[in-house]
Amino acid sequence: MLRICFAFVLAFVPVVGFADLSGPARVIDADTWDVGGTRVRLHGIDAPELDQTCTRVSGQGWECGAWATQQVRNLYGGQAAQCTSVTQDRYGRTVARCSVQGNDVGQAIVSYGLAFAFRKYSTDYVGAEIRAKSAAVGLHAARIALPWDHRAAKQTSDKPANCAIKGNISAKGERIFHRPGQSYYARTRISMAKGERWFCSADEARREGWRAAKN
Repeated sequence: MLRICFAFVLAFVPVVGFADLSGPARVIDADTWDVGGTRVRLHGIDAPELDQTCTRVSGQGWECGAWATQQVRNLYGGQAAQCTSVTQDRYGRTVARCSVQGNDVGQAIVSYGLAFAFRKYSTDYVGAEIRAKSAAVGLHAARIALPWDHRAAKQTSDKPANCAIKGNISAKGERIFHRPGQSYYARTRISMAKGERWFCSADEARREGWRAAKN
């Protein structure tokens, strides 16, 4: 089993600001928790998907997404967390910086090699990732597709042939379909796990109860 080198992380950066969410942490996956009944996406980090697999140096396959989730669950499951919201994502989840016992959990999770710095949204944890990679800690001791690349590849593989209409569920729960050429088509990502899907025609989408995007 790959190691997590807890000793090399000497200190974590405390979360600054006033917590507006608090409660016991229920770990859904390594970067998504329920805190005080609120679904929270940890700001600035991206962990492997639960179904994601990696390859050890030996060439052996490894269910690294489930492993990373279990490690985070062992570390933080049931512990009192305090979170400061940053924004809300497209799925209606609260994106927040969270701490446990005064320590920034995003910093810790990246330092332990259980997730990556999500540079698209924050550079806060880039240094922690560089140190973890240098020490070959956790996920860095294996060959792994970065989580955002894994999701993009999965979305492509789930797309039926000749079916290019994207059925997206908005943060408000609206079912909206986007056709090629519309304003938000390129940036719309489809998550089959969240109930989103591809359609082969606008008529098919409407029959299934989805409405056309306005732009």
